[in-house]
Amino acid sequence: MAIETRVIEYDAPGGTFEGVIALDTAISGARPGILIAPNFMGQGDFDVERAKRFAAMGYVGFAIDMYGKGRRATDADSAMALMNETTADRSVLQARIGAALTLLKAQGEVDSSKTGAIGFCFGGKCVLDLARSGVEVGGVVSFHGIYDAPPFPNAPMKARVLVCHGWDDPLCPPEAMVGLARELTTAGVDWQIHAYGHTGHAFTAPGANMPGMMYSAAADSRSWKAMTDFFAEIFG
Repeated sequence: MAIETRVIEYDAPGGTFEGVIALDTAISGARPGILIAPNFMGQGDFDVERAKRFAAMGYVGFAIDMYGKGRRATDADSAMALMNETTADRSVLQARIGAALTLLKAQGEVDSSKTGAIGFCFGGKCVLDLARSGVEVGGVVSFHGIYDAPPFPNAPMKARVLVCHGWDDPLCPPEAMVGLARELTTAGVDWQIHAYGHTGHAFTAPGANMPGMMYSAAADSRSWKAMTDFFAEIFG
């Protein structure tokens, strides 16, 4: 195994963006590729490490950028400002993550017919919107994501969807989760929702330790296993 990373710049609505691709160079031939959409702080070490974990599993991992090159939050206030700017026009948000998917599919090491996406918190909203945009992507996984639908009709959704949800998440209470389930059912999507009891928002984020937003080793492990099985089913 020889895990390598490379930084790649790409154009998307709003300017220049910068992501990190991770792959095992000891593997020959094309393999599935997975986007990793970051939480509201923007792309960081957490996302690159997830890309490396995918590379170790035989995928190409791509930690994407949703804010623009050099635009990263330094605290919660700046994170909220960047996230609110990005979500102000959901069509732009969808186009940004769609551009990242197009770039991933164009990589020589990636089988363009086998791609997926995962996202955490704000990134969960991004990958759900990727599915809502109707692009060709095998499956998306939202970890403690945000579920509100865009203020315009979805395109026909082709992706399978897995949602890993903390039952006590104050940002998305149970009725929001049920609303998402109804949306996906109406759209005819192959969907799953795994809800973890006594678990809030940010359950995959080590160091999170606030009421309603706390790391859970059990939910982190269980959700990653659910995701692993999900992609194994899709890609074989």
